[in-house]
Amino acid sequence: MDAARARYGRDGGRSGEDARQALATEIGDRLVQAGSGQFELGPAPSVVLFVGVNGSGKTTTIAKLAARLKGEGHSLVLAAGDTFRAAAVEQLRIWGEQLDVPVVAQRIGADPGAVAFDAVVAAESRGLDAVLVDTAGRLQNKQQLMDELSKIRRVIQRRMPDQPRHVLLVLDATTGQNGLAQVEGFSREAGVTGIVLTKLDGTAKGGVALVAAQRIGVPIVFAGIGEEIDALAPFEPEAFVEWLLAG
Repeated sequence: MDAARARYGRDGGRSGEDARQALATEIGDRLVQAGSGQFELGPAPSVVLFVGVNGSGKTTTIAKLAARLKGEGHSLVLAAGDTFRAAAVEQLRIWGEQLDVPVVAQRIGADPGAVAFDAVVAAESRGLDAVLVDTAGRLQNKQQLMDELSKIRRVIQRRMPDQPRHVLLVLDATTGQNGLAQVEGFSREAGVTGIVLTKLDGTAKGGVALVAAQRIGVPIVFAGIGEEIDALAPFEPEAFVEWLLAG
């Protein structure tokens, strides 16, 4: 807000609309400074690791991105790395069947790193473009669970030292200021490269994303805007700022 006030003064603002424009410009600048939110796959297979707390919409987001990538002509495999919950594995299997995308899974309680490794090997042997890896939801302040994310990364890197290409934190837009703690914790332990902001189809404004962008420098790459399988859109800072300040 202080930066917006300073900009308002520098630009000679006098009206409420001037103040709104100054704030919009300042927010947009901060989002841009956080880096490019462009999502691209690299040399095949590219590994995309998904992290986040329970209830953020992580598994559904994986399915949405899988549908998007397949629609663009990419081949991929899903890794059911949330081995703590039978429902999560089953949910990913169902999505895989609906999308006609293979799913690598093991027994409940299996080592999630082994699941990720098997999926990477499968992608290499089949010549697939991408591996989307689900992980168990965890709180950012539970060190043992966070250490497991670091282990999954290391296991992947034993096979492919330059992977994962993306580590996406799935962040619920309704989360409030706790979202900043999530971004900080997951960024520290898992090397987050981008944020997927979910549940923006309701009244949630997702203002925590602005704080994350400023403090952590992690770009928002996608926005979840509904329950439908195609309701995942590339994040557009200008449109987000206009919506954030509307009403």
